[in-house]
Amino acid sequence: MNIVFMGTPDFAVPALEVLYNSKHNIIGVFSQPDKPVGRKQVLTPPPVKAFAVQNGLSVYQPDSLKNDDAYELIQNLNPDIIVVAAYGKILPKNILDYPKYGCVNIHASLLPKYRGAAPIQWAVLNGDKETGITIMKMAEGLDTGDMILVDKTKIGEDETSAELFDRLAKQGAVSLIKALDRIESGNAEFTVQDDTLSTYAAKITKQLSPIDWSKSAKEVHNLVRGLQTWPCASTVIDGKEFKIHKTLLSLKTSDKTGEIVDNKGVLTVCCGDGNCVDILEIQPQGKKKMDIKSFLAGNKLELGTILGE
Repeated sequence: MNIVFMGTPDFAVPALEVLYNSKHNIIGVFSQPDKPVGRKQVLTPPPVKAFAVQNGLSVYQPDSLKNDDAYELIQNLNPDIIVVAAYGKILPKNILDYPKYGCVNIHASLLPKYRGAAPIQWAVLNGDKETGITIMKMAEGLDTGDMILVDKTKIGEDETSAELFDRLAKQGAVSLIKALDRIESGNAEFTVQDDTLSTYAAKITKQLSPIDWSKSAKEVHNLVRGLQTWPCASTVIDGKEFKIHKTLLSLKTSDKTGEIVDNKGVLTVCCGDGNCVDILEIQPQGKKKMDIKSFLAGNKLELGTILGE
């Protein structure tokens, strides 16, 4: 099939790479415009564009798809199908309806659960034990299209959203090829989503970062896992803010919320349910993250210190 691919971040690159190495023909790659990055604000291409340019693929970076120029461009390319993976722009109805096989999207959740911008993070934040990839035919609503293929995977108890992000990016690429084969052969089945089971995965913000130590140990651990690598969970220690990058559930118990109950090579903190978490990686404000042993070697924290105050 002649395919137009639309994607922007790292998550979309494995799918583009698999398509590039497949029997299908990529006739154009759409990506968001280059953006200033870092302190020096260097104009930087998104990962999908970088891969496309490196491999000699034609790249298009329109500011919007909701105009006549964008539609005319799609008409001139004349794709059999459009594949979308974390593109970041809304496709208008005239583009959704143009290709012979329509437009399909790689979505990183088991739809209709977690429609929206941050399905991977919310699956971890909520302590889900399972997630996966849904390949769906795109419709005008937010992730409401008919499902073509669903591939499930388990979420590890200590797996971070960043780690899950990488796994699902690779899984999504494999799922995409399977779905395209079904579509091309005429064997694809389209399953309507049950809207009554839908949940919304809102955009992740810094407001989620502060740890509420009155929550259970599992909830605290899930927050730390879910906010990797941005914006990261945080807490206040002796009046100073720290990012918490890694925790493990501890076997220790205590009865005072937020209290440090062990500081010998590990920083163990009591949570609201009486169970504890071990802080394994921490980052003082304005400094690099470090393992907890290195941190404690240069920072004395007394037993009984209350975090979050």
